[in-house]
Amino acid sequence: MRDFATRDMADYLAETLGERIASSEHRFGELTLVVGAEDIVKVMTVLRDDPQTQFVNLTDLCGVDYPAREKRFEVVYHLLSPRQNQRIRVKVRTAEDDPVPSISDVFPAADWYEREAYDFYGILFTGHPDLRRILTDYGFEGHPMRKDFPLTGFVEVHYDEEKKQVVYEPVELRQEFRNFDFLSPWEGTEYVLPGDEKAKRQ
Repeated sequence: MRDFATRDMADYLAETLGERIASSEHRFGELTLVVGAEDIVKVMTVLRDDPQTQFVNLTDLCGVDYPAREKRFEVVYHLLSPRQNQRIRVKVRTAEDDPVPSISDVFPAADWYEREAYDFYGILFTGHPDLRRILTDYGFEGHPMRKDFPLTGFVEVHYDEEKKQVVYEPVELRQEFRNFDFLSPWEGTEYVLPGDEKAKRQ
């Protein structure tokens, strides 16, 4: 029953939004729309306000990185319509230096989601009321969820006892972290991890 309802929704949106929908896909009982960045505010407004859709709840907004693509990033919006008992996913594809219009005027909840996408991926949002980092430190360099960001990061943070403050230093991997024996720490090793003393005595 829900599958038919989702297909009916797809047909209705294709008729209502027309060329604003670049493509649509129906998988796993949910509808996914791909729209251009220039159309995202209009599409979101229609999805929220149209009596036949009423997707009034923005449940998530996130970034995705595809480094090999010309338009490297996707901004993915997840919406819920309690009235229709349906969910919908909307995607916008954008290049590294191409901003996406903010939807925070349509869905105020998008404010912090967009800040997170900017912080982690470097995706820019025009018209955002306060686009700055939200989860990393203010002096953080780079965007840690990009596929080309090093797993170790660029700097490490520790408390310097002499300076009596937190200091940032370039990452320096010690030798013991470069050699991996690929054994589980709970079996086959001679060293005892903190907290495992009791287990080793048995």
